[in-house]
Amino acid sequence: MTGSLENLTVPEDEPSVAGDLLSLVLAQIRLTGDYVRSHEVERSGILDLEVGAAHVIVVAEGSLHVEGDGAERVIIDTGDLVLLSRGLGGARLVASASHASVIVCRFWFDPHALRGMVSALPGRIHIRRDEGAGWLEGIVPFLMVEVTDDEPGAALMISRIIDVIVIRTLRTWVRRGHTTGWLGGLSDARIARALKVMHERPSHPWGIKALADAAGMSRSSFSDRFTALVGRSPLRYQNEWRLTLARGMLVAREARVGEIALRVGYASEAAFSRAYKAMFGYPPRDEPAPPSGSGSREQDGGLRQGAERVEPTPTSAFARPS
Repeated sequence: MTGSLENLTVPEDEPSVAGDLLSLVLAQIRLTGDYVRSHEVERSGILDLEVGAAHVIVVAEGSLHVEGDGAERVIIDTGDLVLLSRGLGGARLVASASHASVIVCRFWFDPHALRGMVSALPGRIHIRRDEGAGWLEGIVPFLMVEVTDDEPGAALMISRIIDVIVIRTLRTWVRRGHTTGWLGGLSDARIARALKVMHERPSHPWGIKALADAAGMSRSSFSDRFTALVGRSPLRYQNEWRLTLARGMLVAREARVGEIALRVGYASEAAFSRAYKAMFGYPPRDEPAPPSGSGSREQDGGLRQGAERVEPTPTSAFARPS
């Protein structure tokens, strides 16, 4: 998504405001699936993951438990999924009972995505098998079919399927209603309506009263609720969203700085430049373009190092159908 205003409209006939906004925000964050591997972890063995990378892990057989991060012990059972948006930190994933067969998908967030939105993602999201019923058991075998496919385009398909798994995981998490940050705003129908108008019309000079009216709340209640769920005030969120869109346009070299400033609602290039530098640490004219050849998944096949083509254990819960 390039950030053009034509692409920012949420269809009015769409039944789920939160669903629309999740798609819109994730389109701005962007991620690239990197590889898929199967691992056998022996009893009490530790699942080795690359430090700093984001991962989706599906337990096909056995179970894992999280230990070492000071939190309550969490069991990730057969058929469960865990999404690690920033790696494990100081925690470890250890095979419980006997052993664990796991499928590991590695992915990376676009470095030009909004840093605040990425950092607002939960560090660990655990989706249990019953919560993922109807989508997880269907998509994992399809993913493993592509992993073993040598046909042209298989690497890009793997990357796209990882996209779908991550997005579907976040949708399931939002529906729980225990989220924070911008995901927390999506979980509240009234706050989601205010977020919707900000995302639909980023150049409009929204004030607290207009946003509260869109949410159907009083100004004080709206401001308190929005700040509690999203973690920043409505006007600060609006400003950060505008600057995020502007950054995408600058990276894509869509227009001159002054024109982009007007598109996202700034009255002057000078005001826009000051706000941009305050958020990103440098003026908009210094925004670098992506390195040649790495600006899209279509150019590089979507993968940094290629997908590991290893099937899961045939007896696993998500084994490729015979």
